[in-house]
Amino acid sequence: MKMVKKILVSRPIYCTVRPPGSKSMTNRALVCAALSDYASCLTGALDSEDTRVMIYALRSLGLTVEHNPDQSTVYVEGYGGIFPNKQAEIYVANSGTTARFLTAVLAATKDCSYRIYGKPRMHERPIGDLISALRQLGADIQTETGNDCPPVLIGKNGSFAGKAKVSGEISSQFLSALLMAAPLSASEVVLSVQGELVSKPYIQMTLEVMRAFGATVEAAEDFSRFRIPATSHYTQKQAETFHYAIEPDASAASYFFAAAAVTGGTVTVHSLSQNSLQGDMGFCRCLELMGCRVQYDVDSTTVTAPPNGKLRGITADMNAISDTVMTLGVVALFAQGTTRVTNVAHIRHKETDRIAALACELRKFGAAVTEFDDGLEITPPQAFPEGENAIDTYDDHRMAMSFAIAGLRVPGVTIRDPGCVAKTYPGFFDDLEKACR
Repeated sequence: MKMVKKILVSRPIYCTVRPPGSKSMTNRALVCAALSDYASCLTGALDSEDTRVMIYALRSLGLTVEHNPDQSTVYVEGYGGIFPNKQAEIYVANSGTTARFLTAVLAATKDCSYRIYGKPRMHERPIGDLISALRQLGADIQTETGNDCPPVLIGKNGSFAGKAKVSGEISSQFLSALLMAAPLSASEVVLSVQGELVSKPYIQMTLEVMRAFGATVEAAEDFSRFRIPATSHYTQKQAETFHYAIEPDASAASYFFAAAAVTGGTVTVHSLSQNSLQGDMGFCRCLELMGCRVQYDVDSTTVTAPPNGKLRGITADMNAISDTVMTLGVVALFAQGTTRVTNVAHIRHKETDRIAALACELRKFGAAVTEFDDGLEITPPQAFPEGENAIDTYDDHRMAMSFAIAGLRVPGVTIRDPGCVAKTYPGFFDDLEKACR
């Protein structure tokens, strides 16, 4: 039987927090470290279901990966993209980054065969655009059931070179996967993006992590074309172990920024600033437009609720910061006027259909919600319903964390299956309770 978590109404929150490491940076760094020809130590690494899934996957390929969650470090012995285990079944649970990144990386290897599979929801998440691009580069790859979703089968007779076109409309992880795999090729690789590229900041993150590990990538200013020369490798820069620091997770920080906004308080997130590699720091701009005050310092960001206590509805194109759509949707419950979120059709293909799920749960608070193909419109209620309000989470960590923030203002909110936060932030509820003290 799945548990529930009761959220207690909070006074205005005044605190300083440091969320755990970025999941997106941790999993990118794990891949680049695994493909390098030297040893790496990741510091500040996230310990969560998604990152453990990636670590276990790399170990199943025969790599030495030593994880010390108490010290937030991961040591990776790189093999230059040559995996000791030439055949393996790789379990990816519901980790999109693990599934997409390793699909491309393993398709770029030679004389190997692999099967990549996960939870039932992973077998519903599209990967056809990535497979199409890999086939253009010569990969021997197919889906097991022919439905463009995992499980994925990678054969021995493939290659990885030349030019490919990849759709950017479903997930930027497809392009990130191809980029990180490209330095394994002995030949030049050129990638062209077709359609609108969603979540561009994640591509910038991918490029920065790759370059930190020694790879060379040439990118068009608009990210429509990328060239990875034949000389691009994750090469040794120094004799000692390479240390790479992971930033705190900006998506996780959004929940604490939102907590400040809805409770009338002030929250400072340590070790995240405007210079962060993570695009989700753009969520602070949304709060600023809603009336909050945002202060950026060298090594922190502080959000303070509107001085008059009144948040206002906004219209926001959240394509670049789509992991914070649900956070904004909850903040919109407490704003004056309607909030509209646009250009996020791709989030229907995440851990759940996040547009539909968000709309359904917001209506439990009495909000009027209109759902569109690419977003939704939220008008807050005149008064919140009394009594218990049980929130369904759809096995989606971001649903659980976002709606917990609503419970700081609305009595009777309980979160069903709160354990789903283990995917990216196992200690979330403990940290939220500490912030409310």
